[in-house]
Amino acid sequence: MAIVKSELIKELKKSYPNFLTRDLNKVVDIILKEIKETLNRDERVEIRNFGTFRVNIQKASIRRNPKTGAKVNVPRKKTIKWKMSKEMFKKLNNEKE
Repeated sequence: MAIVKSELIKELKKSYPNFLTRDLNKVVDIILKEIKETLNRDERVEIRNFGTFRVNIQKASIRRNPKTGAKVNVPRKKTIKWKMSKEMFKKLNNEKE
């Protein structure tokens, strides 16, 4: 099951009941906006104990349409790569330090 923004805000509200929901919503919006803008400038985003996001460039290539077998030109494009931190890796794999 995935978590959506509204669920994230509900969880934050449970952890921080003194904050208003609209303030938590604004904080999440600001954080996501800053991550997007930083990646748009081709800079990396590092969140300690979570992981690092960076922009990856996929080269232009010629591929095949699996349905028809026809060749298709795929243009160069940007993607996002995420690498988890050591702490996240240990948490996911239930390793003790």
